[in-house]
Amino acid sequence: MDRKQLEEQIIKNYQNDEKMMILIFAQWCINNDMDPEELYKLAYPYQANNRALEEAMELTVPKIESNEIPDQTVLHVLQLFGNDDLAFVVQGEIDKRKS
Repeated sequence: MDRKQLEEQIIKNYQNDEKMMILIFAQWCINNDMDPEELYKLAYPYQANNRALEEAMELTVPKIESNEIPDQTVLHVLQLFGNDDLAFVVQGEIDKRKS
């Protein structure tokens, strides 16, 4: 594998991981009776619709069919990808739920 192929593979892996992060967020929202698009808009009010989130929404399953996604897992993956604003909004929702 030459340098260009390696770079392309790294980019592809990152994009796939990013899609997985978005799916985890979306499914966590569904599991906790929240609208992923609304939470996203709270975190990023000036951004247009997020196509990756729309695609992830198509892959979510009903709450009853999903495995539990721990709060700390969704927070960790959001922060891992630099979505600190969204992680802040998610943490706020977790705090509301716990009080």
